[in-house]
Amino acid sequence: MKPLQTIEDAARKIAPGRAPYFVEVHVAKVLLVISSQGPVGRVNLAKALRLGEGSIRTLIRHLEKAELIETSKEGLVLTAAGKKLASSLKSMISEAMEVPKSGLTVGAFNMAILVRGSAGFVRSGLEQRDAAIKVGAQGATTLIFNRGKLTMPSTNEDVLRKLPEMGDVLISQLKPQENDMIVIGSADDRLTAEFGAIAAALETLKIRKSEVR
Repeated sequence: MKPLQTIEDAARKIAPGRAPYFVEVHVAKVLLVISSQGPVGRVNLAKALRLGEGSIRTLIRHLEKAELIETSKEGLVLTAAGKKLASSLKSMISEAMEVPKSGLTVGAFNMAILVRGSAGFVRSGLEQRDAAIKVGAQGATTLIFNRGKLTMPSTNEDVLRKLPEMGDVLISQLKPQENDMIVIGSADDRLTAEFGAIAAALETLKIRKSEVR
């Protein structure tokens, strides 16, 4: 299974229907929510993704067509393929965690995600920022872990030296290893900030996929 391609395909329009009101981050979020919480009802899933009834119904139809989820008596569950995809996704990115507002961030709410083994595929960080903005976030801050320090792309300066509390939170909670990266999505609310971080993480994984072919 190719996880990124599967997520992209699940978010695409199913001809001849309308273009969906959801994007790849919603597909990834569904997989992560059901994987961590178990069976989830449609109403609770709609709340978790902040999607309307029609959009959540279409999203479920896409995921069922992709054979990633199915309906049980308890609610929506992952199929064997869905579990495999969720496991693959979780091996590449961490769960999102909230971090405090700081000079590094641009929104009232900030959610950080660790992307494993991908620091070498970060260019300027603009790609991650733009991906976050496309899903409604105010932006994204990209940091790479190199020689025990978190630095901005293309610089060896320890940008968290003046923000030790932020550095302590990111390193102690996300536990980055050499060549990992951290992306922080920022927005006016927690969910949009998380979507921004997920979108930025997926964008990085796409760049990695294209460059290792």
